[in-house]
Amino acid sequence: MVVQDNMPVAGIAKVWPQTKAILERYGLSLSDARPLGEALGDRRKLKSLLAELNAAVGSSGATCVEGG
Repeated sequence: MVVQDNMPVAGIAKVWPQTKAILERYGLSLSDARPLGEALGDRRKLKSLLAELNAAVGSSGATCVEGG
């Protein structure tokens, strides 16, 4: 599964504990229920944040297949 901007910050932190330090470094609260893209608020940083998160969980667009 790929971490996406529409996933809630708290859900990302819960499912992938290895992302917690990255989320906090970007100033995000680990209990934030808002989607990642909304919680970050800076669309320019979103691409790099998603890249870091997906690297931490060992996922990329190439690992995602249609339908799950």
